[in-house]
Parts: sequence; structure tokens; C-alpha cells
Amino acid sequence: MDTVVSGIRSTGNLHLGNYFGALKNFLRMQEENNCYFFVADYHSLTTHPHPDDIHGNIKQVLAEYLACGIDPEKATIYVQSDVPEVSELYLLLNMNAYVGELERTTSFKEKIRRHPDNINAGLLTYPVLMAADIIIHKAHKVPVGKDQEQHLEMTRRFARRFNTMYNVEYFPEPDAYNFGKQLIKIPGLDGTGKMGKSEGNGIFLADTPSEIRKKVMRAVTDTGPEKPGSQPTEPVRNLFTIMEVVSDPSTVAYFREKHASCEIRYGDMKKQLAEDIVKITEPIRTRINEIVNDPVYLGRVVTMGAEKARASASATIREVREIIGYRPF
Repeated sequence: MDTVVSGIRSTGNLHLGNYFGALKNFLRMQEENNCYFFVADYHSLTTHPHPDDIHGNIKQVLAEYLACGIDPEKATIYVQSDVPEVSELYLLLNMNAYVGELERTTSFKEKIRRHPDNINAGLLTYPVLMAADIIIHKAHKVPVGKDQEQHLEMTRRFARRFNTMYNVEYFPEPDAYNFGKQLIKIPGLDGTGKMGKSEGNGIFLADTPSEIRKKVMRAVTDTGPEKPGSQPTEPVRNLFTIMEVVSDPSTVAYFREKHASCEIRYGDMKKQLAEDIVKITEPIRTRINEIVNDPVYLGRVVTMGAEKARASASATIREVREIIGYRPF
């Protein structure tokens, strides 16, 4: 059984793209692997050094992942800052991470361009902390998107460098967990690109039915097909893509037929799409609210997760200290 590690951003709510994309695969992973899912609250400080409500953000993110089906009995779900061993491994790996290689990372260049007034050491060493998060549990697989592939390669480099430096075969070099065709990409409502929080084009699992209806009715479309059999433009194609995920196949077929015959009314299509999204998300939203308002349950989940994560992490730190040469007198 492979060990899989994945970080969860502690800022921002889950949207439809998250749910039908990676999260559905997370649910499958927890059945087949030894999974560690952590809320990356330290990572959030690199770009949000003064978060308005870091505790509230963590609480919301935990509630959403639990409501979607992450099972604390099957997987280890924990808060990064509850496992101090991660910080120690981060420190030790930093001693063998070089400024030049960190400065060349694409994400560092992009973030200093976007946040020129906040070029902090945490931004520079972000890949090292990510590596510590992963190899602290001796992970074999990491589910990553395109934007994180370079960081995973650096994690492999840091693991390999440690093994070479101390002449051991201790840390595995983790590979990307490739979902392949299983990964569904949900487009946004703005007519281009994928759904995301920063783009402002997403429908969130915690959105109320009225919020969902307003967002969908504002979705970008076009002036309608020019002639029978015309292919949908990108904005309309995006709506059909979402509809194929949330609606009954007969509903999708009906509106495709209407588009092909130039009889489609986008207002009707949007109303139907909104109701189908509400039907999918309402049970999740209800469960999110139940969990958020159950501090006893959340506390139990977080405590259990921290204990399981620390058991793994402390064993790694103890062995790493021994390898480096730190021994008790």
C-alpha cells in the first residue's frame, strides 16, 4: 500500500471544480492507500502574513472536506501547525537547499512579481516546506497539479540529496499521483478557463441556493447559434460541460438538441443548470453547516489526526536525527 500525502489550502472554500476534480479522486485514494491530508496553514502565511481569521479559515476548510467524504477513520486529516516535527525537518532540509535553486523556481518568480511588497524568506523556501510536508511521512505518491510539478521535482531532489549526503536509502523519491482520464476539469462561469477562487468564476459548495442561482444566471454565453448544427462557442461549451456533470443525461441531450436546431433559450438552460447544481450541493452545504457548528466533533477529528500524523512524523525525525548524527548522551 502506497503512502500518499496531499496539502489542503487553508484559505478559500471548495468549489465545484475541486469537488468533481481532485476531491472525488481523494475519496478513492483513501480506500486504496495510506493517505495523509493536511491543512497547510503555515503555507498560507507566505502570501497572507496577517490573515483575518486563520482559525476560522481552518475550521471551514476542515468542515468542507469532511462534509465531502474525507473519512478520518480511513485517512489521516490534520492541521500542519499541529505537527511541530514538520518545522524541524523543514529547518534541517533548509541547511542543504541552495538560494540559487530556490530563486529559480517559477512560483517564486511569479509570487514576487505579484507581491513585490512581501518578498519574504517563506516565499523563497516554500518548496522546502512542501518537501518536508511530503517526506516526513515517507510518501510514495503526491497528487499535484501542473503548477506544483516543479515543487514535486524539488522534493525528489531534496530527498535524493539527503540520501546521497548521508549515504543512506532513507527517503523515497515520491512520484506524482496521476489521475489521468479520471480527473474532471470544471470550467468557470466567465466563459474561459477553469473554475477557481481567485478568478471569481466559481460556485462554492457552501453557497446558498439563491447565491448559486444568481451566479449561474450571470454566466457568460453568446448571442445564440448562427445556423443549425453550429458548434457551441467556448462560453456555451463550458456550460454544457458543467451540465454534463450535474444534470441528467436526458436534460443535456434536450438542450444540445435545442442548440443544434437554433431553438435554445439560454435563460432556460441556466435556470435548469442552477437547479441541478443546487440539488447536488444542498446536502453537502447542510452537512458543512452541521460540522462547523459541532466543535466537539471537529475537535475530536483534529486531535485524532494530529496524534496519527505525529506518530509518523516523530518516527521520521528520530531516525533523521540519528542519521545526521544527533544522538543522546
